[in-house]
Amino acid sequence: MTARGNDAGMRIAADVGGTFTDVVTFDPATGDLKFGKTLTTPQHLIDGVVDACHKTGASIGEAELFLHGTTIVINTILERSGAKAALLTTKGFRDVYEIGRINRPESYNLFFKKHVPLIPRSLCFEVDERMDGTGQVVRPLRADELAQMAQTIRASGIEALAILFLHSYANPSHELAAKAAIQNACPGVFVTTSHEISQEYREFERTSTIAANAYVGPRVHSYLDEFQTRLDKERFKGTFFIVQSNGGLSDVHTAKQECIKLLESGPAAGVIGALTICNRLSLPGAIAFDMGGTTAKAGVVQDGAVMMAGSIMVGGYVQGLPIQIPLVDIQEVGTGGGSIARVGAGGLRVGPESAGALPGPACYDLGGVEPTVTDANLVLGRLAPDHFLGGEMKLNLAKARQAIEEHIAKPLGLDLYEAANGIIRIAATTMSNVVTRVTTERGLDASDFPMLAYGGAGPLHAALVARELMIAQIIIPPAPGHACAFGMLTTDLKRDFVRTWFCPLDAADPKELERIYAQLQSQGEAAMPRGIASRELLFTRGADMRYVGQEHAVTVAFPAQFEPGREIVTIKTLFDAAHEKRYGFNGPTESAEIVSLHLSAIHELPKPTVQPIARVATGTLPEPASHRPVYFTEFGQMRSTAVYARDSLRAGHRFEGPALVEEHASTTVVFPGDVVDVSPYGDLLIAIARN
Repeated sequence: MTARGNDAGMRIAADVGGTFTDVVTFDPATGDLKFGKTLTTPQHLIDGVVDACHKTGASIGEAELFLHGTTIVINTILERSGAKAALLTTKGFRDVYEIGRINRPESYNLFFKKHVPLIPRSLCFEVDERMDGTGQVVRPLRADELAQMAQTIRASGIEALAILFLHSYANPSHELAAKAAIQNACPGVFVTTSHEISQEYREFERTSTIAANAYVGPRVHSYLDEFQTRLDKERFKGTFFIVQSNGGLSDVHTAKQECIKLLESGPAAGVIGALTICNRLSLPGAIAFDMGGTTAKAGVVQDGAVMMAGSIMVGGYVQGLPIQIPLVDIQEVGTGGGSIARVGAGGLRVGPESAGALPGPACYDLGGVEPTVTDANLVLGRLAPDHFLGGEMKLNLAKARQAIEEHIAKPLGLDLYEAANGIIRIAATTMSNVVTRVTTERGLDASDFPMLAYGGAGPLHAALVARELMIAQIIIPPAPGHACAFGMLTTDLKRDFVRTWFCPLDAADPKELERIYAQLQSQGEAAMPRGIASRELLFTRGADMRYVGQEHAVTVAFPAQFEPGREIVTIKTLFDAAHEKRYGFNGPTESAEIVSLHLSAIHELPKPTVQPIARVATGTLPEPASHRPVYFTEFGQMRSTAVYARDSLRAGHRFEGPALVEEHASTTVVFPGDVVDVSPYGDLLIAIARN
């Protein structure tokens, strides 16, 4: 795989997942893209990154840019392995975090449990200060209370402090004063304030967000410091950027302060990469389906743009904690190649527990004994023991068979292949649910979109997920096992800003509207790393809006060159269209109101452009590299199946399943009746057979 370059220096992109660490290097001078993959090293994640870099043959010291996506934030929250954190809030609002929204998603579930806060109530403290909704001081902040709070922090061994005062989004002066006082009195404590992360209303969501930022802050700090130290040891003199959840890049200093914005760091880059592939294939949209070793994720590209969200529930809607930040709309489920299959009271279950990188699936022969999705694929013949990671890593078929036989087949009274196939089918059904969460639950029909599948395990299972959802086509890009890392090479520097501004649209003052956007633009300019002039920045605008009487808002993206202050009437038309797309109906005659204003500051970076591959006459049947027995439900037994080498395929090639397409970091399963066409850029365009 090659790409057209530019005059910029070499770039390295590294994506650290729960099981594997992926690296892609791009040399603009030659257009060469090189790929490295290694098992993630949980004790020191940077070791796996450096190992994968060395596998590409690139020297870190020669790179101009180092781009990094990480799962450290989401893993810290899900594992509950963060810092001992405290919350400082306005008197009378100590219990906001614990009470939450008092919603009961499962009304008749007698065993329902509420969300569990990251900060216990015993570490939630109050000070007697107060702002009103306009930012006017009702009760001033007292220095003696802050001094007493500092003593409590020192005595309690608190590592991080989240500060949230009521209505600080309207006036942050009290939060700023409290932060300065605590930092001076308690050096070494990570102190973070709500207005720095979110300037939107909704106190519970803001509290939950800043609590999470404090909870993960010390761990992110130490991780990025370790990463930077290792890069210095490798003589790296370039610029180090981190991928944020909004799909853009951030400098390290900002990432250390706004840690929670790294929540969906690596997966967000994958969806940005999916947008690039859609543009390359002239597709208006697609479902981005990413399955790795630990989780499966889904996002959506629609009408030439990545679908974004203003918040996310970490841990799911039922018991999750809200995080209120702009981010790529990604839904996730604990089903990946390393997901463990177990038989319980309810039958066979797959995930969310994962074998991870260590001990890994049984077939890795690193000490794992429980069967996983990867073991099932190996038993079914869909993975080759001697070709995993291009032969770098040998898989133990005997260990995989033993694990499935002992833990699944015998307890359920199934033969080996039925048990392995059952694991795969249950995993596919679980993953189809995560796709519906970003389509059906957003008012979209999954069958209206092609599915773009990537991640090391995505191409193995995409056809099954597509069948569950009546999706007609799946697309496997070149090097799908490195898609998230490649997506980082297509991202830009980006900062998002949101300002709460309640205003009926009919009463909106155009001058005030433009004044607020001008303030946000100034913030965007100041937030960019030094050396990036304002003339190099692009600014996009939008707003959260709702019909009068509604509680929740819809985000409206304004077109390029659109000046909201001069076109108030057009804003209503854009909102009506966005509401209809989101919910299937709108109210053109109903009054609307603005809730929040959005602005994104973007500095575009040079990007690699994938070059067309050699072609053959359209419809030419390629020559298989080999044949091997593979189990398919349609046959109910192992059957000799053609295996194609991905790098031998040319544009114009066409073949029909059953078949396998093998490449270094992934295998694509083509089911019986499915038809594959190879695109001019080497993408596998798979038409799913209608059964």
